[in-house]
Amino acid sequence: MEMLNNHCGVTRDARGVVHVAICNAGSLNILGSPVTDAVHEGLQQLSSDRSIRVLVLRGQSEKSMIGGADIKEMAKLDQKSAEAFISRLRDLCEAVRQFPAPVIARMPGWCLGGGLEVAAACDFRISAHDAHFGMPEVRVGIPSVIHAALLPRLIGWARARWLVMTAENIDAPTALAWGLIDKVAPEGGLDAAVEHLVNALLECGPEALRSQKALLRQWEELPLTESVNLSVKVFGESFLTDEPTRLMQAFVDRKR
Repeated sequence: MEMLNNHCGVTRDARGVVHVAICNAGSLNILGSPVTDAVHEGLQQLSSDRSIRVLVLRGQSEKSMIGGADIKEMAKLDQKSAEAFISRLRDLCEAVRQFPAPVIARMPGWCLGGGLEVAAACDFRISAHDAHFGMPEVRVGIPSVIHAALLPRLIGWARARWLVMTAENIDAPTALAWGLIDKVAPEGGLDAAVEHLVNALLECGPEALRSQKALLRQWEELPLTESVNLSVKVFGESFLTDEPTRLMQAFVDRKR
């Protein structure tokens, strides 16, 4: 594993698949300010690499992807330092959300609070069969903020309200039924489930996927008519590359 910095490790393969591991952050991969800044820095460094076709975000420990934000650090905050702390986490989540290539959250064990916000910013979420999820902030005197705002879009207002206002955890089957995650892997099958999704993405045009991801992010925020009209220009621009001609011709040739 190549270390981009003390808390961000990277493995690459010849297909353009990159695994980013949150490192040296304890057994639950906790996001204190140094870890948050380091992973953010690593993602920014990788974002300009157009050879990356899929990014898998994971924790170094198998106990969690991200167990949450560092409560020991947060317990010492005041208003000003609290805003700085949460701004760092916001910037990390947004770096994940805006990463040009598809991002998969690999989710063993626990994914709580700030960790679930990072996962929500990913394009896909695949969990182990025994994973658990929750937003415990209100139990320690703070609201769930920043990219918790994605939760109503993912699971609806009622279920988002349940997560952020009761602070109760849910298990993997419940998270799947709610739409919080995309797939629950069978016991021992988390990496195989991630690889299955990776292979599906690799069968798609890389430039088309980047355009599709960018469109989806804009659709999240734009009214319907603007979203539709914006898509016309993006569709036309896809023909500035050779992907449509090359991949469509390959499809036609297979059908003969």
